[in-house]
Amino acid sequence: MILKKCMSLLGIGSAKIDLVLEKEEYVPGECVTGHFLINGGTSEQKLKRIECDLISVNTKDDLESIIETSTILTSKKIQCEEVNKIPFKFHLPESLPQSESQLSYKFKTNLIFHEGIKKVDLDGIKVLAAR
Repeated sequence: MILKKCMSLLGIGSAKIDLVLEKEEYVPGECVTGHFLINGGTSEQKLKRIECDLISVNTKDDLESIIETSTILTSKKIQCEEVNKIPFKFHLPESLPQSESQLSYKFKTNLIFHEGIKKVDLDGIKVLAAR
C-alpha cells in the first residue's frame, strides 16, 4: 500500500485525464462540448483542479499561445481505478482565425492533484471559416 502511494506521488500509476470532444471541426463562436474522462490510478488521490487551455500553434514561427483558459476547482477524491465523467463546455472566440497549414489549435488539459502531481492531455481541433 505504501509503495503504491509513493509511486503515485512520482506520477507512476496516478490518475489520468482525457478530454473527449463531440466533434473535431468548429467555426468561430461555436460552443465546443464533450466531457473529461478521469480514470483513477493505483491508489486514491485528491484532485485540486482541472485546467483546460485553448492554444494556438503557429508552426511557421514555432510559437504556442494560450488563447483562453477554463479552470474547474475541486477537492474530489479519485478512488483507485474509479472512472469519472465531468461535462465540458467551451465557447470559441468569435474572432478566431481559420486553421491552416501553419496555424492549428489544441486543448491542453492539466489534471492537478493536491500532492503536486500533474497529468496532461492534448486534443487538436480544426477551426473552419466563419459562416
